Amino acid sequence: MTVTATAPSDSPPRAGWDALTAELDTWAAAGRTATLWWRDDDAVEPTPALDRMIALSVETGAPLALAVIPAGVTDALAPVVDAAPTVTVLQHGWSHANHAAPPAKKAELGADRPAAAVLAELAEGRTVLDRLFGPRALPVLVPPWNRIAPGVAAGLPGAGFAGLSVFGPRRVSTVNMMCVNTHIDPVAWKDGKRFLGDAESLGMAVAHLRARRLGTVDAAEATGLLTHHLAMDDETWAFTARYLTVTRRHPAVRWLSADTLFATVFAAEGLR
Repeated sequence: MTVTATAPSDSPPRAGWDALTAELDTWAAAGRTATLWWRDDDAVEPTPALDRMIALSVETGAPLALAVIPAGVTDALAPVVDAAPTVTVLQHGWSHANHAAPPAKKAELGADRPAAAVLAELAEGRTVLDRLFGPRALPVLVPPWNRIAPGVAAGLPGAGFAGLSVFGPRRVSTVNMMCVNTHIDPVAWKDGKRFLGDAESLGMAVAHLRARRLGTVDAAEATGLLTHHLAMDDETWAFTARYLTVTRRHPAVRWLSADTLFATVFAAEGLR
């Protein structure tokens, strides 16, 4: 199947899949490349759901950045990752434990504990992932619940990290700490973890792509899909597969691996 570009338009986008295609067609007509990436959170061990996610990555050719929880990871996950050429590993906090006092939003890396204690845990996590995954484990932190206190973020380089990934358009990009975020989450977390729906999920994708194209957010930040293999219903799986397939076929799209996204800062810090 070949998707051809149409004339560019800045009129309000249509809903759903038509909106996504129209936005990507506008990128193509302008001679621009829409970079995309994919992060999946909460991995600790091999499961049928994780096998399904990795198979989807291999089948579509879309690189998968797997956010692994160091305190819970099992040795059995290492050969699974080693056998999957499209997968790299990021660090998902330390134990994915909530330390925030109610009614504050959940956070493991918040300001409720001394930053030094939090950073010591994260440094231990780096050691665990390096042992299990070697060079497949990148020095990139994914904070549980996508929240991190400024004091903890400031200490990340000293704990061995060169990259950070949360949710929403990035605001942080420095020489020694690059931020590459996700922008599309198809799970309705406050409504039984059901599928959010095509219109809302694709609306997030189109909104970020459009904002990049118009220069209202950092145009260089790849648009990120966020999945959770352990919390997806059949509709969410179907959406994910279709999103990967549709975008991979579009001439304006280039899918990037986490290795590629963070390569500049890794080189600058001598970490890769």
